[in-house]
Amino acid sequence: MDRKKVALLVAALLIAVITAFMARSMFTGASTPQAEAATVAPVPTGPKVLVATRALPPGTLITADSVRYQPWPKELIQAAYFKEGDEGASIDSLVGTVVRNAVTAGQPLTQGSLVKPGDRGFLAAALGPGMRAVTVPVSALTGVAGFVFPGDRVDLVLTQNVNASSGPPLKVSETIVRNLRVLATDQRVTPTLDDKGNTVVTEYKLVTVEATPRIAEKITVAQSIGTISLSLRALTDNAAELEQAMVSGEVNIPEGATAEQEQAIMRQVAERPSADRSSYATGGDVSRFQRSSVPPQMPLAVAAEQARTQKQVEKIAKGPVVRVSRGGTVTEIDISRR
Repeated sequence: MDRKKVALLVAALLIAVITAFMARSMFTGASTPQAEAATVAPVPTGPKVLVATRALPPGTLITADSVRYQPWPKELIQAAYFKEGDEGASIDSLVGTVVRNAVTAGQPLTQGSLVKPGDRGFLAAALGPGMRAVTVPVSALTGVAGFVFPGDRVDLVLTQNVNASSGPPLKVSETIVRNLRVLATDQRVTPTLDDKGNTVVTEYKLVTVEATPRIAEKITVAQSIGTISLSLRALTDNAAELEQAMVSGEVNIPEGATAEQEQAIMRQVAERPSADRSSYATGGDVSRFQRSSVPPQMPLAVAAEQARTQKQVEKIAKGPVVRVSRGGTVTEIDISRR
């Protein structure tokens, strides 16, 4: 082979090897991550302040798991913050207070954002948007023997006697409202605790519940009809009714809703009172000696017309009469029989 061709071939191979090595070095260097110093956020070393562990909308009752103390930068401390160690700033002393203004998760709570029991506007702050507070009189028998506390949920049962045109009245009990939140018992908005922190069962005569305006009207009318009793609901009832509402299509979650929005919608459905579905029991369901239904009663207009006709018939049957007045007393004397 010609020496010139061999030299050109060797030079071409050398150039190809050098080019491949440079390309490999370039790609390897580009893929190698640059070592950078990790930026670590400084840990606050200031005093601990009370912050919300989750979003707290207006009207939320503060519980022990809804707030916690967290270190906060000293230069950002405000006088309105609840600082650990201050008088009246312990979590136990704030349990049962109501959020007046919305607080986001991780945001410090201020003294103006909470309303304590007994403060002016406490009950109004505890009510949800569009809700009303209505009070129901109870006794040890109708109030579940004092085992209903603020924050519990109850159903209202109306017991009444339905009169009939003949025979004994119909005795009936009817669940008129479901899933009402108890706001207060008498004038207490938090359960009474003993020295060991246990809840004390106390008797009360009044129970204040949260209701919609329409349901509040029904409860007020029901008090004039018969006796209202409380029926304490289990904690798992709301979850079961929420599943039923989702299956029936009552819960409508828009497309593209975030997880927080879905939870807010479900929580709203689970906490709303209801007066749509009603159940009842009559005396006949309890005892064979009680009636289970009332015979159809005569309409009032028909009854009034019949009574008016009966009076006219009696007046005609009497015949001519003479009215004699003696000292302001009028006496009718039938002269047709004389």
